[in-house]
Amino acid sequence: QVQLVESGGGLVQAGGSLRLSCAASGRTFSTYAWGWIRQPPGKEREFVAAINWSGGSTYADSVKGRGTISRDNTKNTVNLQINSLKPEDTAVYYCAVASSIASIRTMREGYWGQGTQVTVSS
Repeated sequence: QVQLVESGGGLVQAGGSLRLSCAASGRTFSTYAWGWIRQPPGKEREFVAAINWSGGSTYADSVKGRGTISRDNTKNTVNLQINSLKPEDTAVYYCAVASSIASIRTMREGYWGQGTQVTVSS
């Protein structure tokens, strides 16, 4: 019965900011890693950011300095904020939970949501 539901996507102008949220239900994931994967149009899915159970985080080069991932274990949620948005940030964004950040990066195991569309206009 595990479900991950993303929200916060939409149309935003380049240079603006966006905050995505993901809520999990069915079980708690306080000891798991959370992360975000995105799929640009016509491209393969790519890693964006992840955070482990103790708060350590890592980011793809494409969002370093612009992205911030956070989690709230009491609410069973994870968030992603991206500042200074670029047209190349346009993608479907998926949240994920897995046993490790490495698993999120490779999508080898864990759970994923249905995704939310982010479109950045220039």
